[in-house]
Parts: sequence; C-alpha cells; structure tokens
Amino acid sequence: MSYFKHHVFFCTNQRPNGESCCNDFGASEMHKYAKDRVKELGLAGQGKVRTNKAGCLDRCAEGPVMVIYPDNVWYQYVDREDVEEIIQEHLMHGRTVERLKI
Repeated sequence: MSYFKHHVFFCTNQRPNGESCCNDFGASEMHKYAKDRVKELGLAGQGKVRTNKAGCLDRCAEGPVMVIYPDNVWYQYVDREDVEEIIQEHLMHGRTVERLKI
C-alpha cells in the first residue's frame, strides 16, 4: 500500500512572460481551498489524501488543472464548486467526475 491513498497535485505555475497559465485562473487559491477542505473533512494524512502544489504540469491550454494519483485522473476546474465536487465524488466516494475530466 502506498503512503497516501490519493495524491492530488494542483498546477500553480505562474509564467513571467505573460503567457496563459493555471495560476492566472486562481489555481493557488483553489489549492488552498482544497487543502483546507480535505483537512476539515478528516481526509488528510497517512493512508488518506495529500494535496500539493505543483509547478507546470504541461497542460496549460486546458488549465487550470489538477491530477489525482495513483488514479491518473486529470481534471480541469473553474471554481470552488468544481473543486468541491471533485473532493466529494473522487476523494470521498471513489467516483470520477466525468464532466471535469480531461
């Protein structure tokens, strides 16, 4: 068994040259929201969920993006409601949120 059941990576890359990137769409704020929410729900910790910031995940055109391992499921999200749905469905109940999957 791996150390975490799910490892969630939020791309929070910020490009200095003005090119579009995930952080332009509030990725850092969404990461903080998810991290706080996972803790609040008692999902954080060994054997559970780890939520991390990542540098560029190289899917800028589809951003903002996150990926959940070991499931290898990539999501695009728009707002807190989308992130909350991913937490509730994927992390809590093991169901992929098809409408947000990329």
